[in-house]
Amino acid sequence: MREIDSDFTALPLRALADAALSRARELGAEHVDFRLERIRHQTLRLSDGNLETAIDADSTGFAVRVILAGTWGFASGIDLTTDAAARVAEQAVEVAKVAAAINRERIELAAEPAHGDRVWISSYEVDPFDVAVRDKTALLGDWSARLLGDDRVAHVDASLLQVKENKFYADTAGTVTTQQRVRLHPVLTAVGIRDGAFDTMRTLAPPAGRGYEYLTGAAWDWDDELARIPELLAEKLTAPSVEAGTYDLVVDPSNLWLTIHESIGHATELDRALGYEAAYAGTSFATPDKLGSLQYGSKVMNITGDRTAEHGLATIGYDDEGVETQAWDIVRDGLFVGYQLDRRIARLTGAERSNGCAFADSPSSMPLQRMANVSLRPAPQGPSTEELISGVDRGLYVVGDKSWSIDMQRYNFQFTGQRFYKIENGRLAGQVRDAAYQATTTDFWNSMEAVGGPQTYVLGGAFNCGKGQPGQVAPVSHGTPSALFRGVNILNAVKEAGK
Repeated sequence: MREIDSDFTALPLRALADAALSRARELGAEHVDFRLERIRHQTLRLSDGNLETAIDADSTGFAVRVILAGTWGFASGIDLTTDAAARVAEQAVEVAKVAAAINRERIELAAEPAHGDRVWISSYEVDPFDVAVRDKTALLGDWSARLLGDDRVAHVDASLLQVKENKFYADTAGTVTTQQRVRLHPVLTAVGIRDGAFDTMRTLAPPAGRGYEYLTGAAWDWDDELARIPELLAEKLTAPSVEAGTYDLVVDPSNLWLTIHESIGHATELDRALGYEAAYAGTSFATPDKLGSLQYGSKVMNITGDRTAEHGLATIGYDDEGVETQAWDIVRDGLFVGYQLDRRIARLTGAERSNGCAFADSPSSMPLQRMANVSLRPAPQGPSTEELISGVDRGLYVVGDKSWSIDMQRYNFQFTGQRFYKIENGRLAGQVRDAAYQATTTDFWNSMEAVGGPQTYVLGGAFNCGKGQPGQVAPVSHGTPSALFRGVNILNAVKEAGK
């Protein structure tokens, strides 16, 4: 069993929280929460096996959030003394007093039980920050050398992003949480050149809430993937350009996770659907009047929000409002049945409880409603990817994410991929280039005829989902099996660009 880092627990966490909470209550705050964070980032980047970038960043600070006269107040600081914590609490109260003059919407929070004193640690074995930089660089260099040793690979970029996040939270209701989570994202990209043209092939290993064991064989076969990249890249460089038209699609988890993120994850954030993100991130076609009636997708579509999934990037024990995290249905048998909520939005719309979706990306940021691990559930006895392909006479198999475009209501979209394979009479018939699939969100998900079984399920995701003004980034995962879609419009992206 891992323990919270001792150098974090040695900080005066409770003394600072007590000073801030008591001072804000003395000044009349109706609700107060205190959050102290230490976040460590490390980035390593190699080009052709040579180290180009090595960055370590470590930030520590705290924040006080209050509700006074139905108005938010927020302030943050970095001086870890009780006097400073009390001053920051005073500043948060002053912010609320000033903002009250222009506040048109009383802030109230959905109820949440007091959880007492809780500790939570993410699921990992080896802390990547305990591994020497030279060892990580040597591993990335070895992987790069394997690819560069093949004449079909001209250049290789390698990177490893790592984050360790410690959070201490306390509020006036009596919840106190101390949490630690680790996440990392290794990526290798090979570049090939042929007849003056170039293209790339990237590893498909997703970012994960795992430790350094992920790079040494846990949950991913790096040797196999690296061995296959040169041949895949060479085939892509000589592949014919796709013929535009209507095709059946089998979409691999390495591509479908991003479509889930953009067309479901963002569309079912309730603050966005209510218009609170309209000035920056947009709104949503999935408005509250459609809840319980919109046929979001076909009967085989079941989508969950989940902040408890093992190794998920958005997984945590308690959110930044002291809410115990949960899993819940967003789409059930194709029907739109649920949103993602924080405490304020839950109370505003009459929901009984938040489902734990508040997150701040730094101690100087105020928590926002952020995305859970939003995932498409596999069919319990569902087919393999090969069986899905065998049911297609004329189609494409899509692997790996690349570029994407979606409108501000999360309705009209276009996605490309790392590679597309032609399917003829139930068999793969080589790669094609320049393909993009285009649809509306509801047309696409209603065209889904089958989802794969648990053996096809992969938890994909991203470190850098953006939202808010000032902008914040949040890590989020999306699990999905392979899936079969019928009659999807395929564009030739090069011809569409007029080339």
